[in-house]
Amino acid sequence: MRSVGPNLLLAITTGTAYALQVLTTSVYGRTDQTLKYVLLALLVPALFVVMNGWLLKRMGRAPLPVIHTDAPSTAMWALVFPLLTLIGAAIPVFVPGYDYGLLIVIAGVWFGLTVQSALAARRG
Repeated sequence: MRSVGPNLLLAITTGTAYALQVLTTSVYGRTDQTLKYVLLALLVPALFVVMNGWLLKRMGRAPLPVIHTDAPSTAMWALVFPLLTLIGAAIPVFVPGYDYGLLIVIAGVWFGLTVQSALAARRG
């Protein structure tokens, strides 16, 4: 049985924080924008993984994992992604009633990056 690597754990942690952000944005943000928030949450990470992989292939590069086993400090720096996503999830709670679509797009790119990192670590 294969063990769960640190890049996969980073993707799971960021994904959980991202789901919390979409939930709080849907509840405390503008109520007429809920469908937009859910669609953005699904499309942005998927499109990021596909388009960034395509772009890296065109440049002759392969995606790299965010956390490297030979550099343990990368694990500490990688914690920035779920931490900032959780902070973004708290913003609509304290400042309700605004459109937080850009916040979901930014966190979606971060989540897409961690997913791509987990896929790159699995391949390599």
